[in-house]
Amino acid sequence: MTAAVLLVTGCGAESVAAPASSAPSSEPTATAAETTTAPPTPTQQELPGGGTQVFPGHRLVGFSGAPSSPALGPMTGDLAAATEQLRQQSAAYGTDRPVLPIVELIATVVQSVPGPNGDYSVAADDATVQQYLDAARAAGGILLLGIQPGSGDFLPAVQYYEKWLTEPDVGVALDPEWAIEPGEVPGDVFGSTTGAELDGVSAYLDGLVTAGDLPQKVMLYHQLHADIVSGQEALVDRPGVAVVKSVDGIGAAADKIGTYQRVMAGTPPFVHAGFKLFYEEDTRSGPLMTPQEVLALVPQPEYVLYE
Repeated sequence: MTAAVLLVTGCGAESVAAPASSAPSSEPTATAAETTTAPPTPTQQELPGGGTQVFPGHRLVGFSGAPSSPALGPMTGDLAAATEQLRQQSAAYGTDRPVLPIVELIATVVQSVPGPNGDYSVAADDATVQQYLDAARAAGGILLLGIQPGSGDFLPAVQYYEKWLTEPDVGVALDPEWAIEPGEVPGDVFGSTTGAELDGVSAYLDGLVTAGDLPQKVMLYHQLHADIVSGQEALVDRPGVAVVKSVDGIGAAADKIGTYQRVMAGTPPFVHAGFKLFYEEDTRSGPLMTPQEVLALVPQPEYVLYE
């Protein structure tokens, strides 16, 4: 796998409420019955392009990346140019349903030394998240915040971005390969997680959807081999969350297909299939798989990510 890169942390922006007017009102005083009337229910927010359900109405196609980190994917540097490249790469995947573009920002990144919280990870600042969200919106898609938690837990690492996750077009991409135990160092060992830990994030996201009348959230988890996630039967199908397992095998097409079949075996039926391609690593062993070859996989991927 490519080496992780350090991102600089930053402070969240504060919001200030506007003061209430002190001018006297000439309106008649409301009756008790009027003051207890419930306000109208707000209209539920929608995904880009409309609707509130991710699947089966869309296929997701994405680019990953982080600022000044080309090793993490093509979504870096000139984001407008990267977004145009994403549009072109996505076109062949829209034959049976509309493509919903994905910008996957590696937001919380592992590092080789303990971070500010001692957990070997550093979170993106607000300016970075806003920059990538703007790119996702320019593409008519959604932003996924990639989480490499180091020796911390996934849930607090996700909750750190709550102000962004209350937006209708922001979800998460969890990377258990970089979820290590205290005392371990990223890169020295493969990380891992459990279905129960992933489900804790799902429950949290589902609560945000309910509270904010939001469309479904995408909760993606990357998986390089079968042992990285144990006890996946603990995952619960929640109405507000579209869960995707993205298989990250590297190499020649035959090797990638074998990894995909092994990792997808036993996946809960409500978890949608994802498949990852690497522009550089894969092509060292042969040509990059074509969209037609990817769509021929069984189960057919509903999310395709390019790094």
